[in-house]
Amino acid sequence: MLKTKTGIADLNRKMLAGEKLVMLTAHDYPSAVLADRAGVDIILVSDILGPTVLGYETVIPVTMEDMLHHLKAVDRGCQQAMLVAAMPFGSYLSNTEEALKNALTLIQQGADGVKLEGGSEIAPLAAAFTRRGIPVMGHIGRLPQTACLWQEDMPQGRDESAAWQLVEAAQALEEAGVFAILLEWATAEVGKLISEKVDIPVIGIGSGGYCDGQLLYYQQMLGISLEQPPHYVKQYANLANTIGQAIANFAAEVKSGAFPQDHHSSPMEEDEARKLY
Repeated sequence: MLKTKTGIADLNRKMLAGEKLVMLTAHDYPSAVLADRAGVDIILVSDILGPTVLGYETVIPVTMEDMLHHLKAVDRGCQQAMLVAAMPFGSYLSNTEEALKNALTLIQQGADGVKLEGGSEIAPLAAAFTRRGIPVMGHIGRLPQTACLWQEDMPQGRDESAAWQLVEAAQALEEAGVFAILLEWATAEVGKLISEKVDIPVIGIGSGGYCDGQLLYYQQMLGISLEQPPHYVKQYANLANTIGQAIANFAAEVKSGAFPQDHHSSPMEEDEARKLY
């Protein structure tokens, strides 16, 4: 099937028309298909798959091999949404050439753009990517890759100085050529200010309703995350209980003999079956 993908121009057109952008993570083929059919604008293959899918405690252990494995599965299910892949920790920190190689690999394997965590300090690398035709989404505010190492894990931009630092980071990234900015867990005032100060889409998660769009993590919004989600996440379902109960029911019926029943199998023709005895 020929893909008709959402592009950067489509995102800008929707933003200028006042239409909010919808972004959701997906890490396998079924979730990609469901998100794509629902009309999500951007699907993010995020390194959050470390804790939510692979059982890691943080995003730090996620490798390029992990990202590529899941990216290729999501790409097969993504027909219309823009597909963005996060560059995992360590894949873009050593040197520019290695970072470019890793970013190009993600693009070649299906990503329409890559996501980089960091503000002004990462702007030169973002510019190097965009000069070579690699679309980049910036990521500022709470940075999952460093929050578990040293960053204070709380809302960002809580005072005037911190707020303006985030604005300056967003402007530096815009000047570097990023096509959008993901603003994670910043104060609502900062979300509003940055959305007013830059001309590219600002997609928030936990950063208030003034942003040009919103991101949620698939497992958290469906209630299948094994950990309590942050307070700023809205759960649209509680599937963990539903799935857990279904598995318990299955186990109980197998043990009691209630499952399987005759209609759950395929019998031979009677005359053929008689030949067995």
